[in-house]
Amino acid sequence: MTLTRRHVLLFWAIAAWNVLTYANFAENLYAAHRAGEDRPVGYWVAHTVLIVVNLVIAVVLARLGWRAHRAMRPGRSEPDRVLERR
Repeated sequence: MTLTRRHVLLFWAIAAWNVLTYANFAENLYAAHRAGEDRPVGYWVAHTVLIVVNLVIAVVLARLGWRAHRAMRPGRSEPDRVLERR
């Protein structure tokens, strides 16, 4: 599969969006917990899992975007520009 610069930018934009929104969500969740908000344990666990999973997705997308960006460097032959699974 050949990825274009648009794909790279889309991957990085989604990764940045996930980091910004879920970092804010984690901060708010921590503030609620620190304030002693009365919630069941499942609430805290479920939301923490959501945060971790979305941050992992952000890392995967950022890494995929970085690999695609590196594959598009000038001077690379066409087969090298194809992003292949290692």
